[in-house]
Amino acid sequence: MIMSSKNFFEIYALDKNSRARMGEIITLHGKIRTPAFVPVGTGATIKSLTPEEVGNCGIDVFFVNTYHMLFRPGPAVIEKFGGLHKFTGWDKPLMTDSGGFQIFSLGERNERKNPPKEEQLIRVTDRGAYFKSFWDGKTVFLEPRDSIKTQQVLGADIMMAFDECTFYPIKKKYAKKAMERTHRWAKICLEQKRKGKKSQALYGIVQGSVFKDLRVASAKFISLLPFDGLAIGSVANSQEPRSKVFSVLDWTMPILYPTTKPIHFLGIGEVEDIFLSVERGVDSFDCVAPTRLGRMGWIFSKREGLAKKFRYDITKSQFTTDKKSPEIGCQCPTCQNFSRGYLNHLFRNRELLAYRLASLHNLYFFGSLMGKIRDSIKKGKFLKTKKEWLE
Repeated sequence: MIMSSKNFFEIYALDKNSRARMGEIITLHGKIRTPAFVPVGTGATIKSLTPEEVGNCGIDVFFVNTYHMLFRPGPAVIEKFGGLHKFTGWDKPLMTDSGGFQIFSLGERNERKNPPKEEQLIRVTDRGAYFKSFWDGKTVFLEPRDSIKTQQVLGADIMMAFDECTFYPIKKKYAKKAMERTHRWAKICLEQKRKGKKSQALYGIVQGSVFKDLRVASAKFISLLPFDGLAIGSVANSQEPRSKVFSVLDWTMPILYPTTKPIHFLGIGEVEDIFLSVERGVDSFDCVAPTRLGRMGWIFSKREGLAKKFRYDITKSQFTTDKKSPEIGCQCPTCQNFSRGYLNHLFRNRELLAYRLASLHNLYFFGSLMGKIRDSIKKGKFLKTKKEWLE
């Protein structure tokens, strides 16, 4: 067993032929088995599912978006409930982002269209970001200290440092400026973290877009700061070619990997990408794919899915009279009780149950997949399992 100095992350198994590792992140609200898939609960909920159902899918933790919590219901309301755990009824670990991704994603159009100042949705300064609320259009200012304060009020077990997300394509000059700004903000976030509860962990985020020298510099800088964990940002959430996404990991992981700190990859979630990330040493990753695609009628399946996408469209007419379960052999409540034909009917009639049943199966699929990956690392068979799935 390899244990961090703060007993936050325990590593139980290392793969001999890759950087894949199996372990546990220990938090006040329980353990997160790694490698871990982290579903995104944008508004403090995994859409249409109860906390109990999410947990029964083999999920140990989910992501809540700080940006949305700022406006609805607001930190003051959540504080009165005693934090997100009591507010949501979820008694397992929770992660929160800094609000940065949602804020800076508003600015993607700014950089591409260069609108006049009065029309800009976001304006970034060295102090923080001015942005217009998604809900009412009012201008709001958020800086790194306030981001951490908000996450502390929310009561997250794992918080993310406030960073400047960048979007592809981007000029290197601005990518460097955003990286340096992120580094300055990282120190401010750590200062604020020390004023909160010791039980709340904080991850620093590596930036640098798709430029090798910037990513290497950022990985070295962030890894030397006293963060509890590390995250890789701004590469899986835009329009980067997939080759560049994994080039970033190849440049970054050799610097981060020797650490006993957990490493999170922000925004990754396709099945193939999960295997490629775990192989490189990533311990957790978050994505909206299972539930968002589920609400669109996509059912994840190892047997029936499109090549390397592992999913099929249940709304197609070919499934109208199909009596088989959505995924043959799956033990989730959806597959144990309903047919493809019935799900096809629900989606074609826009019945709310359709979104719920598809989301439930998809989340179970990902929870089960992660269990198989952890077991394969423990048994020294990770690459064999990867080959069985991808080839």
